[in-house]
Amino acid sequence: VIELIEGFDAEALDGIETFSHAEILYLFHLVTPEKIVSGARHPRNNSDWPKVGIFAQRGKNRPNRLGSTVVPIVRREGRRLWVAELDAIDGTPVIDIKPVLREFLPRAEVRQPSWATELMKDYWK
Repeated sequence: VIELIEGFDAEALDGIETFSHAEILYLFHLVTPEKIVSGARHPRNNSDWPKVGIFAQRGKNRPNRLGSTVVPIVRREGRRLWVAELDAIDGTPVIDIKPVLREFLPRAEVRQPSWATELMKDYWK
C-alpha cells in the first residue's frame, strides 16, 4: 500500500485506478554513503557474472539512491493505492507515482545480457 503523506489530497490519485500499471519512483533510504558504488562491480557481488558499471545494473547502492519499478495497480481508496510487485521494503519513501502509458514503453524488442536473465529468473518468487 502506498499512502499519500499529509498535504496531498486524495484527489491527487483521481483516475490512477483507470490504468493497469504505475511506475513508482522511490528512495533507497537505508543505503548509507559508504555503501554507494560509483564505478563497476559484479551484480549481487556474484563473480560468475561480469563486472559492469553501476548504471548498467539495477542495484540499490547507486549514487543517486533512486529506484523505480513498474507495478500492477490493484485498487485505490482515498489517499491509498494498493499495488503488487513493488520492489521496495516497507517504509520506503515514495518520490513519485506515474501512470504507465504504452506509448512510453519500448517500441522495439528489449534485449539484455544473459547474466541479467539469470539474475531475474526467480526474482518474483
